Amino acid sequence: MKILFTKNIDLAIVSKELGEVVAVDCVEVIRTNTIQVAPFDLKNYSLIFTSAKGVSSFFKNRFMPNEDFTAKNYNKIYCVGEKTKKELRKNGFGTFKVLRNADELSRFIITHCQHEKFLHFCGNIALDVLDRSLPLQNISYRKIILYNTEEINPLITEKYHAAVFFSPSGVRSFANQNPLEDMKLVSIGETTAKELRKYASQAVLVSEGNTLMSVLKLIRKEILNKD
Repeated sequence: MKILFTKNIDLAIVSKELGEVVAVDCVEVIRTNTIQVAPFDLKNYSLIFTSAKGVSSFFKNRFMPNEDFTAKNYNKIYCVGEKTKKELRKNGFGTFKVLRNADELSRFIITHCQHEKFLHFCGNIALDVLDRSLPLQNISYRKIILYNTEEINPLITEKYHAAVFFSPSGVRSFANQNPLEDMKLVSIGETTAKELRKYASQAVLVSEGNTLMSVLKLIRKEILNKD
């Protein structure tokens, strides 16, 4: 069995989890580049991160949040996904709230955080879920673009039993030159699955969590019929 992962991943982990019977290829379908932005005062703002790249680009640009909750103007940090949370931890910061996707974050903010002012540090093609929903509720919200995402649109001639996708932009990049029929489709989370359904008629297998281990667990169960 051959499975394509549409980003570079640790093949040792995949081999350990899926076994030697599975042949794995990795192909990068998007490219990201940090944009230089002059850091500014974050006082009185709550911060939103929806990707690990947004976090790393934030700190590369030397932004520095104030996480001291005893201070009057400390920054609450909201994020989407465990990978984003880990990147914040790696840089020495925690999170006030972690949600699985932007839709859940939007609903949480509208219900519980109407009087906060939000800055969303993200890429140039971040989903417009938050900027569509929050201003309609008179919630202060602004996007700060910290990196560009380029869709590479590779042509894949090899045939695979399954393909694994990690972002909506990755789906678009792959689908630009490659059919999605005749193979199983695996998505990391519902946001990416929604994009896959625009290009494919078959059912999409969706991981419960936004981590590689969650994806591998899904493949073991639904494709390899293990566990």
